[in-house]
Amino acid sequence: MAGALSRIGRYPSAADDARAREAVAARHGRSPEEILVLAGASEGFALLPSLRPRLACVVHPSFTEPEVALRDAGLAVHRVILEADDGYALRPELIPELIPEEADLVVVGNPTNPTSVLHPASTLRRLARPGRVLLVDEAFMDAVPGETESLAGDPHVPGLVVFRSLTKTWALPGLRAGYAIAEPALLARLAAHRPQWPVGTLVLEAVTACGEPLAVAEAELAATELAEHRAHLAAELAALPWVSVHGPAFGPYLLLHVPDGERVRAGLRGRGIAVRRCDTFPGLTADHLRVAVRPPDQAAALLAALRAELTIGVMP
Repeated sequence: MAGALSRIGRYPSAADDARAREAVAARHGRSPEEILVLAGASEGFALLPSLRPRLACVVHPSFTEPEVALRDAGLAVHRVILEADDGYALRPELIPELIPEEADLVVVGNPTNPTSVLHPASTLRRLARPGRVLLVDEAFMDAVPGETESLAGDPHVPGLVVFRSLTKTWALPGLRAGYAIAEPALLARLAAHRPQWPVGTLVLEAVTACGEPLAVAEAELAATELAEHRAHLAAELAALPWVSVHGPAFGPYLLLHVPDGERVRAGLRGRGIAVRRCDTFPGLTADHLRVAVRPPDQAAALLAALRAELTIGVMP
């Protein structure tokens, strides 16, 4: 990216865009025509109304931006709320009951934020059908060793769109970089109302670099290390009194259920530790908190603070 700074004195070129799409296409075994570079996956969510669905179906608990974009555009949205008793899993036998037949857009995260659930690819394929767009938000998929259950490399699912992000593993939230994968006609519909030069030179450079084999190998090593840290943190959290840890988990975060969650969250904030409130996610409550997976030496501060806050709230 530093080497690309000399090119920001001109508009991003078609060659820059082609190079980024070629890198992503090679990474996922697709063609460059099936790649659309985005100003972060959030731009992709903002573009969803361009598809003009008659009825959109959003699977929750999950990231809320897709539903917000659809509702702000005045489009009909049906919510599917997965249950804690089912592990927030999308059970294949319930798909005909949960997903309305008339839904022509279905949105699901994998792995899902904030539950950290990884849905089987075979289950997600059952959501697709001719005449329906199936959007799978894979913003956290590169945190899964081997990217098991990813659909990014599958060109045979009808109406499939996959969103990916550089925000997570590569820690580039300020850059706003991501991409969509779909058949060219579907990408054209999604991008119908984009402005000229919607992504900048540095975004294209980052997408190119992070799609190259060396970067993919580095991300795989990071995902393996993350899995080890997640297992350690989950075990330590489960050992705390009154804490329930949702599992199995596959994302770079864990979903907790704690008593008096709003007070606990405020107490942690007072100790300099930020955790994600989850009552803003449909299907979850103020007693649900999402915590980031960190190396054991960093996680120790969270564990100590959480233990102290739980003790204050429960014991005399």
